[in-house]
Order: sequence, then C-alpha cells, then structure tokens
Amino acid sequence: MSGMTRRWGLALAVVLAAGVAGAEEWETVAKTPYLIKVRPRPGTKAKDIWAEGELKASAERIQTVLEDQGSYRLFMPYVKESRVVRPTDDGGRLTYTRLDLPVVSSRDYICHVVTESKVAPDGTGVYQQRWKAEPDAFPARRDVVRLRLNEGSWKVEPKGEDTSWVVYKFTVDPAGSIPGFLAGMGQKDAVVDTLRAVEKRARTLPVEPPPAK
Repeated sequence: MSGMTRRWGLALAVVLAAGVAGAEEWETVAKTPYLIKVRPRPGTKAKDIWAEGELKASAERIQTVLEDQGSYRLFMPYVKESRVVRPTDDGGRLTYTRLDLPVVSSRDYICHVVTESKVAPDGTGVYQQRWKAEPDAFPARRDVVRLRLNEGSWKVEPKGEDTSWVVYKFTVDPAGSIPGFLAGMGQKDAVVDTLRAVEKRARTLPVEPPPAK
C-alpha cells in the first residue's frame, strides 16, 4: 500500500459524520485501540460507521474541542477550511468544511450541528452532539465536490478526571468518482486517526485559571 493511498483512506473518514439507519448487520473491523463496526447504508455508496473507546482526556476538554468547529482545520487531517457560518433557529449552527485530498478533487460539506447536552463545569453529565448535511444551504464552489450525505453524532461520558468514553457514529458518501479500494480503506485507520486527533487536541488545550473568588 502506497503512502498516498493510505493518506486518502485517512482523509475519507475524517469527514465528520453518523448514521444509525439501515437493515444490514454490523461487521466488526477492529477491536483495538477502539471498537469499530461498519455496515452498508442501503441505496447509497456509503457505510454507517460506529466507533467507541476510551480517550485519555476529560469529557469537558473533549467537549471544548468538538464544540469548536472553526478550529478543526488546526488539527484534523486534510481539513483546510472550517468555520461556523451562522447560528440556526434551534440553537445549533451551520458549519462549512473543506478537505484538500491527494489523488481526487477537494470535497466540502455544509452541516447543521446541534448540541443536545453538555458536561457541567463540575465534570458531571454527558456531552452529545449531532449533525446532518445541508448541501444546498449555499452554492457549491468551483472545482470542489459537495458532499450531500454526511450525518453523525458524538457522545462523550466522563470516566474519571482525565478519562472519557467516546462513541462516534457517522455516515458519509464521498461523492464523485472514487475507486472502490480507496473508498473502503478509511473504515479503520481514519477513524482511529480522528479519535487520536481529538484526544491530542484535548490534552494540549491551555489550562484556564480558576475563577476569582
């Protein structure tokens, strides 16, 4: 496997997205360092992917990382643009992300992101976020392929002061002409790469001083 081919596999599944629909049985493709399961999404070229495991960072810090979509370009592989476009009426936000990929054309996606619950300042509670593509929210860019199927969720539960249990589900159709062997490669390596990127970012966030009494 060439380095460029492997990098494309990583980039493909770094697209943040989670589906739970579909009648197919889950297939386990990895048990370490995280449990990763996949199944076909009926009627599409996409697959539902389910990953879960322990991250060595507090739930509150992981929450901070995942809430900051505008900074994904700083630590997520191949993310070249990431920004919050505007708030939505339901308290969520519309976000834009562009990926620069080897071998194939750049991809971009617009997502409606909603935070369903948060970890409290005392470290209790569960963080939950979900998103779904809104590809027609504004016009496509020239020479960039717009992803139309991109949906997913994060769930983060505290397991200790600096440990969390994370469940990451997503479904994404890479769109355009993608060689089958390339499209399939992102199922395991890219998911691991994404979770490790989130963990590393959470562990290196500056520590905020406690509020003045």
